[in-house]
Amino acid sequence: MYEDLRWLGLDWQEGPDIGGPFAPYSQSQRREFYLEAWRQLRDAGTIYPCTCSRKDLEQVLSAPHDDAHEIHYPGTCRAKSWSQNEFTAPAGVSWRFRVPDDQPIAFRDALQGPCTFISGKDFSDFLVWRRDDIPSYQLACVVDDNAMQITQVVRGADLLKSTARQILLYEALGFAAPGWAHCDLVTDAAGVRLAKRHDSLSLRTLREQGNSPSQVIDSFTKMNPEPLL
Repeated sequence: MYEDLRWLGLDWQEGPDIGGPFAPYSQSQRREFYLEAWRQLRDAGTIYPCTCSRKDLEQVLSAPHDDAHEIHYPGTCRAKSWSQNEFTAPAGVSWRFRVPDDQPIAFRDALQGPCTFISGKDFSDFLVWRRDDIPSYQLACVVDDNAMQITQVVRGADLLKSTARQILLYEALGFAAPGWAHCDLVTDAAGVRLAKRHDSLSLRTLREQGNSPSQVIDSFTKMNPEPLL
């Protein structure tokens, strides 16, 4: 990945390969940051333990999906009683964020414009910690961006709804949210987004086909001609 990005002409001032003031940058080395956030959310009662497996939810719901990879959670474990003393660590169960009912989550995106999602309808109680003892994408993003003083997040438009979830986490943890810019997705001839799971075209493949960095950059610039800021 580093080699491909440098071939493209990109460089960076800090990161896992060169260090920096907010090291460590690898998420596998930042567990204590995530645990601290989990404890804060647990103590505030904004998350709760969930024993439902994906198979359980598919059987209950006949597998209606909120997103391409998420099943809408029906709140099975939301009302179950539990105490903080039972859980000094997150392992062994999943942990979900208690999403407020019918609350508009609004933000202005630098590329997509005004965006609003309704919590409890557009998305359900989401995972912040997995039962295999790994923090979720949502929690890790929020904790890392805050700790590293990120002011602008740039990513794909398929993560717009994740932004609404993360805004709730920012608020619950008392963090200031960054600005957002969600780029339109690059798709193939059939309109399917390029993704590693589909063995889609990669920078390495473009290099092997004889494309130059300027050719790759020009093709993507034509897709997103407007500046982010």
